[in-house]
Amino acid sequence: MSEGVCYTFEAAIEKAIEMENNGFHSYLRAISIVKDRHARELLRDAALDEMRHKQELEKALLDGTMEGNIRTRTSVPTMNLDYTLGQQHLDPDADVRQALAYSIHLEKDAIDFYQQMIDGCAGAPMVPVFQQLLNDESRHLRQLEDMYEEHFMPEN
Repeated sequence: MSEGVCYTFEAAIEKAIEMENNGFHSYLRAISIVKDRHARELLRDAALDEMRHKQELEKALLDGTMEGNIRTRTSVPTMNLDYTLGQQHLDPDADVRQALAYSIHLEKDAIDFYQQMIDGCAGAPMVPVFQQLLNDESRHLRQLEDMYEEHFMPEN
């Protein structure tokens, strides 16, 4: 998305739906590849989150508003583990650690997308919609990072 570009409500929601749908399908592809049961469960949970986001956005498109569709939450700081984790694809032998790294990258991509939408719509009525979505994605990313830290960081 180029700097300074903003969309109508409908176009913005459709772009967000496309983003969530792409994330969902990325998780589906990963699930079909990975053999490890625990990794598949983690990926399945992440896919369900993407599906819920997409459904909330589709409802907003039908209603013509985001009011009441996505809970207002604040953004949470993340550890930026995506910079240290190189896992951007999964092989059939991937384990939970690799599935977590993969999921962290997908969530970070979503955060970057919503931040670009916010920057492109600065001052427009769409900003709170994208901020809500970014906040939700940052919370999910933080949960994944916390899980990674708890189970796989050396100091733990």
